[in-house]
Amino acid sequence: QVQLVESGGGVVEAGGSLRLSCATSGGVFGPNSMAWYRQAPGKQRELVAVISSGGISKKYLASVEGRFTISKDNARKTLYLKMDSLKVEDTAVYYCNAGSWDDYVRERPGRYWGQGTQVTVSS
Repeated sequence: QVQLVESGGGVVEAGGSLRLSCATSGGVFGPNSMAWYRQAPGKQRELVAVISSGGISKKYLASVEGRFTISKDNARKTLYLKMDSLKVEDTAVYYCNAGSWDDYVRERPGRYWGQGTQVTVSS
């Protein structure tokens, strides 16, 4: 059974940092590209960052480029999102997602989702 379990969210002051983790099981990690989405209250879900299955190709939402870094640990089967210089507008529930690179290029989420972790940035 595929599982994606996020952790690492919390409350941080603007300018601070957090690292989100997404632990996976059920064979989803190796063959799939993976991504982080977020959804703020009253707003549409948006794709924050994507990493290819091999870890070579990465894409970022323009507003987080240079501040967020997506990475993966193949041995731990875990996806990460390091978030630096956090802004109030980064406040959202962050979701881990697994799918194909083609899905993300076409702006479609992958098939598998985690339950989400709340990130709150205070001013």
